[in-house]
Amino acid sequence: MRLIKAIKKAKASLQEDIAAVFNRDPAARNSTEVLLTYPGIHALILHRGAHYLWNKDYKFCARAISYGSRMVTGIEIHPAAQIGRRFFIDHGMGVVIGETAKIGDDVTLYHGVTLGGVSLGQGKRHPTLEDGVIVGAGAKVLGPFTVGKNAKIGSNAVVVKEVPAEATMVGNAARMITSSAEDEANNTSAALEATKQKPTANNEISCPDEIIAKPQKAHKKRLSEQVDFNAYGLNPNSEDPVAEAFSKMLSHIQQSETRISEMQEALCRLDPNFKPKDCHKISADEIDVINN
Repeated sequence: MRLIKAIKKAKASLQEDIAAVFNRDPAARNSTEVLLTYPGIHALILHRGAHYLWNKDYKFCARAISYGSRMVTGIEIHPAAQIGRRFFIDHGMGVVIGETAKIGDDVTLYHGVTLGGVSLGQGKRHPTLEDGVIVGAGAKVLGPFTVGKNAKIGSNAVVVKEVPAEATMVGNAARMITSSAEDEANNTSAALEATKQKPTANNEISCPDEIIAKPQKAHKKRLSEQVDFNAYGLNPNSEDPVAEAFSKMLSHIQQSETRISEMQEALCRLDPNFKPKDCHKISADEIDVINN
């Protein structure tokens, strides 16, 4: 009886995993093709078996299955790693998931991703990915911290610290370029504050329809952002925070140079003996590389 239940549970889990492939990979054509030719599915099936054996204290057998999976699929998942439902590894080659890693539901990893550790201790060494996280190709998430729900990590990013929910991280070391959760919280707080200042005739605070609709709007926003998210690199419309900071600094320098020139001209008019000192001015061509 227990065996039949286990088989039914495994079948349901496999069906969910295959459905996740169709939801996230437009190249998937049919279930047979996915089951037979997708290394991410093969690695996941073998990991679930290895994880079961690991928890039953058949450590060597679990490691042997994990090693065989790595040889066949190019995906290395430690049998102790905890993986949730509807997990999807796209392409898969070079993915490494460490022993103490914990992955939530509906998580997507692309090829070359490492969920690794930075210490030699026996405790928690690897990251925790909450539900809905997307990790782009070649990204490295290193350390025993949490990547928040629905966060996105761009291609080749190196993440070594906590990531808030809904955030998008890029670069080495990774920097946060968007945080939808903070925007949602700020907008909701502002709307609630405005409502408090405008009580109804019965001195009761009403809840605007736009606040009630927030969860639905947030869900739609997440879906649209997932479509626009480029797991192989930055979206062409995304702004590089470092380049943006440099542009602001250079703009300030140019304004300062202009102001200094005006001050020197004023001093020359006041004192004919004053000799202005010219300095090299940064041309537009010299800083054009930052804007490209």
